[in-house]
Amino acid sequence: MASENPFDHNDIDDVIHGRLRLGIMAYLTSVSPAIFGELKDKVGATDGNLSTHLRKLEEAGYVRIEKRFVGKRPQTRVFLTEEGRAGWVAWLDRMQALMRAAE
Repeated sequence: MASENPFDHNDIDDVIHGRLRLGIMAYLTSVSPAIFGELKDKVGATDGNLSTHLRKLEEAGYVRIEKRFVGKRPQTRVFLTEEGRAGWVAWLDRMQALMRAAE
């Protein structure tokens, strides 16, 4: 963390910091796994937009995607990984440090 300069933004995780990815991570901290359609509704995304952002989170190791069938219907479940939870906590800590510095 930027102890020398509390306003240094360089250690903010850009993977999480994007608006839609921020919403995804916040939701997954309380509901994991989340069904794709449920997550799409909660964060107000389109199918394609959500898929793109989930791919970025998956590439970072923050989420795990599981595709399965329920009956004859496909279902995509999104899990927050331990690495994702750690990244989320680090992001929150960094935001709190910035807010404290601004007081």
